[in-house]
Amino acid sequence: MVFGGVVPYIPQYRDIRRTQNAEGFSTYVCLVLLVANILRILFWFGRHFEAPLLWQSVVMILTMLLMLRLCTQVRVANELNMKRRSFAATDSKDEEVKVTSRRSFLA
Repeated sequence: MVFGGVVPYIPQYRDIRRTQNAEGFSTYVCLVLLVANILRILFWFGRHFEAPLLWQSVVMILTMLLMLRLCTQVRVANELNMKRRSFAATDSKDEEVKVTSRRSFLA
């Protein structure tokens, strides 16, 4: 029961890590699950409920933080690669520009 909510994220984590592509994963789902599990833990302080549900929230929060960390690392790495490619592309275009002489420019 404690690890039941985490099991579906294991293949997603492995797939994102293997392909280095996090486009299909929504970080908003992580946000909603983080808020829900934090609220569940805060509720526990006011009115105690079963310990496995408390541990499930703790495990789910850790899982969501790991997923967010992986997604941000992958997205940042992909954006840096795209910027490097565009920077390299602009460098090659700059080399193609030929400098005209000053006299032809004034004429």
